[in-house]
Amino acid sequence: MTIIINMRDKIDIRKLRVAASLIREGKLVAFPTETVYGLGADALNERAVRRIFEAKGRPPDNPLIVHIADFSQVYELAKEVPEEAEMLAKKFWPGPLTIVLPRKELVPKVTTGGLETVAIRMPAHEIALHLIKLSGRPIAAPSANISGKPSPTTAEHVIDDFYGRIECIIDGGETRVGVESTVIDLTEWPPVLLRPGGLPVEEIEKVIGEVRIHPAVYGKKVDLAKAPGMKYRHYAPEAEVIVVEGPREKVKERIRELIAELKKKGKRVGVIGSEKYEADEFFYLGNSIEEVARNLFKALRYMDRANVDVVLAEGVEEKGLGLAVMNRLRKAAGYRIIKV
Repeated sequence: MTIIINMRDKIDIRKLRVAASLIREGKLVAFPTETVYGLGADALNERAVRRIFEAKGRPPDNPLIVHIADFSQVYELAKEVPEEAEMLAKKFWPGPLTIVLPRKELVPKVTTGGLETVAIRMPAHEIALHLIKLSGRPIAAPSANISGKPSPTTAEHVIDDFYGRIECIIDGGETRVGVESTVIDLTEWPPVLLRPGGLPVEEIEKVIGEVRIHPAVYGKKVDLAKAPGMKYRHYAPEAEVIVVEGPREKVKERIRELIAELKKKGKRVGVIGSEKYEADEFFYLGNSIEEVARNLFKALRYMDRANVDVVLAEGVEEKGLGLAVMNRLRKAAGYRIIKV
């Protein structure tokens, strides 16, 4: 039995105390953040954290992000806290930024995917912050989806994947950002962007200077994943996804050609983008990059329900949030990309 707590309209502290007590008992609670919904457990409870991996079908070497509600908790979790971490936290926390630091022995290796580093963030969502405070625990929380599937941006997505499999789902409505947090590694110099996300890397560089972008961001395979989303298949619907990249008018023209070709082969075709197409299914992502990011995972899940065979996706410019959008799209496509 899964408890569903409705907090779309207002925060109910009494109900949140129930969810917090479940965290303390080693149970799993899905909750909203500003990025996507997280599947949470006590980050310092090995048995509880192992349940996250079991529930998601997540590989054990794929590290989790530890969510905190106060900057002082960083010193409890990390051996070293450089000045750059304090600068970034002061500027961007609470917010969609995860900072990778050397872990203290207190943090179990199951939480860190076997690494000597720990990924930490403070979410910018009142429900998440209250849950962390009321539980009195740092909360390890990957996205609340079955591993490999599109991340959840509504409680309905979480219910689809986990109802009857976890103890509690907190429904806080649709998430605001729609893509996961940006992950920056401060254990190297210059710092390394491990995963683009809801905070553009350009904003980070304004605070701490040069940031190197890890090759995994652009699809290079890695043996060691220091952050979620670096090593394994992610974000993919059941259908084959093809990303079409290039100048906007040429992209639209090529997608129309592909629709015709695929329909001749008897395929049901879905398109996600910012231009209407004569496909079997179409999902409008929006006319700003913020809208596109917010709607991306919703669109991919929509195509699953629509039972299409192939999803064609418009590429976007890789600046600002566009880098995160393209990272997710390319992974969803398994790097099936057509450049025009």
